[in-house]
Amino acid sequence: MVRIRLRRTGLRNQPTYRIMVADKEAPRDGRFLEILGSYNPRTEPFTLEVDEGKVYEWLGKGAQPSESVAKLFKSVGLTDRYARFKAGEKLETLLEESRQAFADRKVDDRTRRY
Repeated sequence: MVRIRLRRTGLRNQPTYRIMVADKEAPRDGRFLEILGSYNPRTEPFTLEVDEGKVYEWLGKGAQPSESVAKLFKSVGLTDRYARFKAGEKLETLLEESRQAFADRKVDDRTRRY
């Protein structure tokens, strides 16, 4: 089974993650099929950069998101847009809506201290 999941990168106590497609049995930081984006939980609010076209493609092929990735996708509205895509809405309009939503998010580039 193929999963969409997080791969940890970054220094100790400064985690950032890559959203990637990997086989279910592959180790967390091991072999993967494709990188779909990145996630930084240390900014306020979190930073999520993802190629939605590739995500739709992999979800259409049967890839399952992990629990943490599913929560991230739901928080930015990607899950709802994918359901509309499956219902027959045009991909271009959904991707434009996604770009607008990410542009409207105000993210402070500075990372917060722990």
